[in-house]
Amino acid sequence: MNKKEIKKQYFKKIDDYINYNKSYYEKSQPLVDDQYFDKLKKEILLFENKYKFLRSKNSPSKIVGFKPSKNFKKQKHRVPMLSLSNAFSLQDLLNFEKKILNFISKDKDFILSYSAEPKIDGISASLNYKNGEFETGLSRGDGEEGEDITNNLATIKDIPKKILSKDFPEDIDIRGEVFIQNSDFEKLKEKFANPRNAASGSLRQKNPEDTKKIPLKFIAYTFGFEKGLKLKKQSDYLKKLSKWGFKINPLNKTITGVKNLLENYNDVEQQRANLDFDIDGIVYKIDDFELQKRLGNVANAPRWAIAHKFSSNKAISTILDIDIQVGRTGALTPVAKLKPINIGGVIVSNATLHNEDEINRKDIRVGDTAVIERAGDVIPHILSVDIKKRLKNSKKFIFPENCPSCGSKTIKEFNKITKKVDAVRRCSSEGYYCDSISIEKLKHFVSKEAFNIDGFGKKIVENFWKLKLIKFPHDIFKLDYQKIEKLEGWGQLSVQNLKYSISQKKNISLEKLIYSLGIRHIGLENAKLLAKHFISFSKFKNLSKQNDYEEMLNIDGIGETQVNSIKIFFSNESNLKVLNELEKVLVVKKAIQNSDDGLLKNKTFLVTGKLNGISRAEVKSLIEENSGKTVSSVSKKLNYLIIGDKPTKKKIDSAKQLKINVIDQAEFLKMLDKTS
Repeated sequence: MNKKEIKKQYFKKIDDYINYNKSYYEKSQPLVDDQYFDKLKKEILLFENKYKFLRSKNSPSKIVGFKPSKNFKKQKHRVPMLSLSNAFSLQDLLNFEKKILNFISKDKDFILSYSAEPKIDGISASLNYKNGEFETGLSRGDGEEGEDITNNLATIKDIPKKILSKDFPEDIDIRGEVFIQNSDFEKLKEKFANPRNAASGSLRQKNPEDTKKIPLKFIAYTFGFEKGLKLKKQSDYLKKLSKWGFKINPLNKTITGVKNLLENYNDVEQQRANLDFDIDGIVYKIDDFELQKRLGNVANAPRWAIAHKFSSNKAISTILDIDIQVGRTGALTPVAKLKPINIGGVIVSNATLHNEDEINRKDIRVGDTAVIERAGDVIPHILSVDIKKRLKNSKKFIFPENCPSCGSKTIKEFNKITKKVDAVRRCSSEGYYCDSISIEKLKHFVSKEAFNIDGFGKKIVENFWKLKLIKFPHDIFKLDYQKIEKLEGWGQLSVQNLKYSISQKKNISLEKLIYSLGIRHIGLENAKLLAKHFISFSKFKNLSKQNDYEEMLNIDGIGETQVNSIKIFFSNESNLKVLNELEKVLVVKKAIQNSDDGLLKNKTFLVTGKLNGISRAEVKSLIEENSGKTVSSVSKKLNYLIIGDKPTKKKIDSAKQLKINVIDQAEFLKMLDKTS
């Protein structure tokens, strides 16, 4: 059978699979019995295993059930559903607590109380109740907006439809996890890959009657927006949830001290195998709501919570090859290609080797028998290799000194902060010279936190690149749709949908645009800071002409590392061309300024010395909330120098010389009508 005939048979099976799936999940009218459907799925997977060139986004290896995402309208969360940082060790927990104590300016003897809640491996949902009645239910989505799956959530018996308790808030978003118990999944495992996929597929059925057939459960654990919640602690909130009729995790505990957190973690992990639901760790939250509010969030995660993931699963496999992948910032990442192995229910065929130093330290070679570890949801990695089983003709792996994509020299940069040479080797080319870097930049450009173009995923970027439809970001807005319509897998409707999705994203905020450019060291939070500083796209774009890089050092949160990255970006002609072309096709919204009528309006501040009971980060936050600004050095632009214990004498002398107001902590707090 030739390649053309193989493809023909494969895609015929895929078409049948899609039709049967759609009829079963969307119309509730099965066209074939389960045995025939399962046989078809196995045939498709066998084809893919035997012929590696076969790939389809509609393969049963890619999708579970039929996901009618267009059947649900999207709705913005009133309070974003943030993700959590992860911890895997005692040191991670100690660092987590240390950061909290530093932020609130407390010493290590200060006792923090935690709500420890086992993390169920399910699907997050947010339930809005008004005057005790369940009104709307949203999926987590991208954290900012979710799908309206109210009717499907209403089929879950664990979710109260009306709450009569007098102390129930007037308006609140109750948040929790939808899941399937392992005992119930046993009856469904032929249809779904695992309990989590079963819960996800069931929640996204078009017909709520289909969802109703699945024994979904709901456990509540937090809230988003609230009006009328009169509680001071997370532990009290959990007790109230139970009183109001919600199910809560029976293993929840209130704990003080990292040592006790670890003991509880070990106890729960030992119980894990005997539980009737999957858990992948324990979430620790600061119990006090006021302290949570004070700590706030960093990027897309709260400072006051962390997920302590359970210990990894391990397996042994053979390293078939070592592939070098080039990332968006030019980093060369070695990846071990493995003989496929099942680790914790997941088929693993790749493992990261991190960097050149890691390969040399562990002496990892092609052909080696290796111990593979998969910890939580992180990328699998190699713990060690068995030298006794090493082949006689084995050769040491030599890391390339030239980029495997463009041939440019690879370099290891000197880190001024650590005073060491970086472990990561990078391609030295800039802009869009290196194909691999360019492709990764384009993937970043269309990603969720950047332009978030529906239907324009990583695979589309790769395919359009190969077909020379795109090379630079602005090419996305000038696509040849007639040519795309003739491509395999595309039709008039899908092209129209893509065209509409792209046109919808021609209006974008300055912070999202800056982030989408993929400038090294400029994440979403830094992009927000830069947007507030420059306000308009034209001012940001003309930065290279103004040569005003040093001014950026006065932006709180932007340091030399970020400024140097921006300098390098603007020194490249192709990057400047991209900015000019994007200006022609986009409408970039100006950055929203902080309220300009606060108590500290038009005032600038600098802190020197240690303050009492409040950290510098919190002081800066207070200044910005009240329309003031912070600067990084003493100059004519400074209005107030705030001094604490052991201040820098040079700064005080400079301030006095320039006749700048020198105030202490108490005087600063008085400006905010607060007392120390």
